[in-house]
Amino acid sequence: MNSVRIQLMTDLQRIETEHYRLREGEEHQRFISLMLEYIGDPQPELRDELIYPAFYEWILEQRLCSSDELRGITAVLLDEQHLFHGIGGQGEDTVFTRTFTTLVIGLIIQRHRERPFLDAAGFLKVKTALLRYYIEEKDLRGYVEEGGWAHSAAHGADALDELVQCPECDEPLQLEVLEVVRRKLHNGVYIFRDEEDERMATIVDTMIRGNLLARERIAEWIGSLAASGSQPSSRSQYINRVNSKNFVRALYFRREREGLGQELHEALLTAELNVNKFTTGIINSVH
Repeated sequence: MNSVRIQLMTDLQRIETEHYRLREGEEHQRFISLMLEYIGDPQPELRDELIYPAFYEWILEQRLCSSDELRGITAVLLDEQHLFHGIGGQGEDTVFTRTFTTLVIGLIIQRHRERPFLDAAGFLKVKTALLRYYIEEKDLRGYVEEGGWAHSAAHGADALDELVQCPECDEPLQLEVLEVVRRKLHNGVYIFRDEEDERMATIVDTMIRGNLLARERIAEWIGSLAASGSQPSSRSQYINRVNSKNFVRALYFRREREGLGQELHEALLTAELNVNKFTTGIINSVH
């Protein structure tokens, strides 16, 4: 048994019961260093129930971390042992390191939005790494029986949702984000079944609510999702079409309650029509 890991778990359990307040003589930096080391622990109790909540409390709620500390944490999160640890692999425990790193990057970006601490070069590194990660991540499992939540598409979407709200996120970057979301939906191998479509829809919902991107550009992008409905029938095309259909529906019902505007309303209805084989009359083309 790893004594350092066991002690970290014991300490974080006690810190949780004490509402994340440290005792006299304790320093958050020491705990954070160990939390970064064990951020992808295969056991969800340490990774999901103790380490991530502690990051959330100390970064966002208590704001224990200074700007210099946040920059240092960010540099570690973006390295090859965290965000890109085992990238490209499938079915391996390394996915937990990558996806829980992504969640903490989302906290870092949110903190930056509220009170900027990244300079232009630092923000560029974060956005470049995050977009690269979302493209290169191939392990798309949601809930894993032996390890709990992997959920790469959802966790990455949470971080991208924070990214698009940054003042540095101009139109070209908003469009880059939409492109990586489209690529994730059109992954050709995995139908999302753990509400990843809802988490991805949140990104576009945020763009619409905040007027972060012209609605005609969003409408054009929605139209690009529907292209999967007219491609030659195959298993890959089926996956892309179903993912697109679920995403379009998620966004439609999210936004329709508050009013989409005619352009987006029509774009979503048209897209759904194009990717819904039960509406288009191609029921027997793919099984």
